[in-house]
Amino acid sequence: MNQLTRFFWFCSGANFSILKRTPTESNKYFGIGATVFFTGVLAALAAGYALHTVFQSLLPAVLFGMLWGLMIFNLDRFIVSSMRKKERAWAEWKLAIPRLVLAVLLALVISKPLELKMFEREINRKLDEKKTEFIAQSKANLAKGFPEIQELESRIETLKTEVSEAESFRDQLQKEYDAERFGEKTSGTSGIVGLGTNAKKKEQQLDAAQIALNTLRSRNQVRIDTLEAQIREFMALRQAEFEKQQPGIDGFDGLAARMDGLSALTSESSAMALANIFIMLLFIAIETAPIFVKLISPRGPYDELLELHEEKVKLFKGEKWVIAKGESDARVGYFQDTHFYVTDLKKEKTNRKNRAESDRELANWD
Repeated sequence: MNQLTRFFWFCSGANFSILKRTPTESNKYFGIGATVFFTGVLAALAAGYALHTVFQSLLPAVLFGMLWGLMIFNLDRFIVSSMRKKERAWAEWKLAIPRLVLAVLLALVISKPLELKMFEREINRKLDEKKTEFIAQSKANLAKGFPEIQELESRIETLKTEVSEAESFRDQLQKEYDAERFGEKTSGTSGIVGLGTNAKKKEQQLDAAQIALNTLRSRNQVRIDTLEAQIREFMALRQAEFEKQQPGIDGFDGLAARMDGLSALTSESSAMALANIFIMLLFIAIETAPIFVKLISPRGPYDELLELHEEKVKLFKGEKWVIAKGESDARVGYFQDTHFYVTDLKKEKTNRKNRAESDRELANWD
């Protein structure tokens, strides 16, 4: 338990030596550190899921997720540890506003991948609908790119229509022949029962129609088989083009596609939009909780000792500065005094030398 407490103290950015002297502050910084730690854990999970969605590989997702979690943890720890309790509340809030803005931005970044995971089933269904639309659109575009298939199919339908018309003509002759044999009175029959002259004529017409039908059917079937072979060739080319596009359609499962799916779901369903907002607010609350704890908590003994320690450092710095400045001024004064004394000696020696030379020159002239 002691190790766990020290770990969460470290997460809160508290000074151990000062915190040990204020046991009443232990629980507060324990809670702040735990919040910072679990925020980093959530950030690591969110980044890991996002990277797994992008790369579809476990190892890079785990490594980058841990790196991202450590970065968020370090930022949160810095934000919390850099805040100081002041005597005036407005001074604290003024310093906390930039940190709160940064915390909200981090919460939005962390919450989005986890929202995608929470609504994964609904997003998958939306992505399947999108893939189906893409497949239909791709097939429609490919169909426009191969007009030969429609032309060949139209020719096949024309040949089949010819056969159907010939079959209808043969069936009509068959009905007239049967009516003639059985004595049914119609506009085209005599109404006499038996195989008379009219019945034989009808039979000859029926046989000729059957032979023509068989000939037409055989000829058109050959043509149809040829046309269908050509259609299969074009369809094979079209299928090859579709298979080239298929990996792109199947790969429509990235992070941007899922975010687009989530956006579509929230626009279609008010319940999904409300749930999405609540999840976002939850992560914002988690991310900003350490800052608000620091802001709303009263100024405690830890803050007093920390401020005392910082003030002592400032006083020590001032003392060192005064001492260093005094020593520097003394050295400068000594240098100036000694430097000017040496300069005066050099000037006196030069003047004496010049006067001696002048005296010698005057003596030589005399």
